[in-house]
Amino acid sequence: MSELDVVIARVLQPGFVGTSPPDWLRRRLAGGLGSVILFAANMESPEQARTLTNELRAENPDVFVAVDEEAGDITRLEAATGSSYPGNLALGAIDDIALTEATARSIGALVHSAGIDLTYAPVADVNTEPRNPVIGARSFGADPALVARHVAATVRGLHTAGVAACAKHFPGHGDTVIDSHFGLPTVTATLEQLRHDTLPPFSAAVAAGVRAVMVAHLLMPEFDTEHPASVSPAVIGGLLRTELGFDGLAVSDAIGMAAVRERYGLASAAVRALVAGIDMVCVDSDSTDADLAAITDAITAALRDGTLSEARLVEAAEKVAGFAAWRREARDASVSVFDAPLGDGLAAARRAVAVLRADDGALPLKSAPHVVEVDLPRSMADHLATLLPGTTNSKLSDTIDAAAATGSFAIPADQPLVVVVRGIQRSPEDLDRVARLVKERPDAIVVDLGVAHIDPGGAAWVAGYGVSRVSLQAVAEVLAGR
Repeated sequence: MSELDVVIARVLQPGFVGTSPPDWLRRRLAGGLGSVILFAANMESPEQARTLTNELRAENPDVFVAVDEEAGDITRLEAATGSSYPGNLALGAIDDIALTEATARSIGALVHSAGIDLTYAPVADVNTEPRNPVIGARSFGADPALVARHVAATVRGLHTAGVAACAKHFPGHGDTVIDSHFGLPTVTATLEQLRHDTLPPFSAAVAAGVRAVMVAHLLMPEFDTEHPASVSPAVIGGLLRTELGFDGLAVSDAIGMAAVRERYGLASAAVRALVAGIDMVCVDSDSTDADLAAITDAITAALRDGTLSEARLVEAAEKVAGFAAWRREARDASVSVFDAPLGDGLAAARRAVAVLRADDGALPLKSAPHVVEVDLPRSMADHLATLLPGTTNSKLSDTIDAAAATGSFAIPADQPLVVVVRGIQRSPEDLDRVARLVKERPDAIVVDLGVAHIDPGGAAWVAGYGVSRVSLQAVAEVLAGR
């Protein structure tokens, strides 16, 4: 492997398929690959994750390992069971800075104990668009000042645990109705609007010493009418480096996402990201040896034809090396997961649950209910069944389809009805389905586990602020009067 190949390897961050490193990844780690990102499919448990990270470092002691461990709705280390901690929207609803910092320290301790160095958290997006299909409960809320103070607290908590924080998705994915995994969102805000509504949480993260910022695949015509933020020198150099004064590691959102891959192709998107000022190119969850070979070839060709300067590539590699050095120091100086008690995620989730509206006598449930729910990572009915044996359930879509076919709702009239949704305004179809259910059963209790924006009617409206395991349990306890 040439010296140039080693430098290129340092600025790439692939994922991979499987629970142990494939041969191609071992070979590239030995050749200087700078980083690896893990996903839920790579990890069966925190203990197995530690074995995996040890395997990665056996090939390259200097590699740093990243993960999307936001807790709440997005967990990788606890994907099988659901997160032990409420997500950002729940913490924002409580608005206790000390609790948010303690929760982040606990999450960081979990990440640290698995041998992982960088977590792509906190989400610093201000969720000003209730229909947002991808952020929602992952944001602390819709108020820039509230989001900013909780982002800073999360950075402090993660760093105390010896894990690097990464603020995302710069310059802000909160005011969008398109998921950049599947298309290219456009943010039409002016610079002044961004300064007021979108940038404060990122500024707070920088002030708190955040080590990395992830740049999103968003088109921002105010700065660049052609290139998404992740491949835009105007956004990265002008807005992130100059306006915010950030001098840490700039990471791309996964370039395998449709917003850039369909526009440029994987290899070309990687080159464009580096040219624009990205230091670490996150590739994809299922990267292959062929992907990295194509990217390496494209970067080499860009150096030869002058599209990418050697100075820019070296600068990116030095940023990665500097981050790796900080990672070693932080891991050595940080608390161990066993050195201090972890925060009580269930207690925090209980504080977040809110009964937004309820008729007299609607709560608590007097008997086991029938639960009609949207598709969820985990079922609310399962949690209720442990408290109210005899609880039954069905899917929202199935229930409405069956009613359309038979002319009646197959819901026992003698059972209370609980309808569980997740940011109901995001799906006009689900909004219509719930309206039909509530019209038939005005005694229904509606639980929204996302951004509770539209009052759905019924006898009660309850906000759970997330679908983590502890949030579902906390809501079930409120419904059951426990």
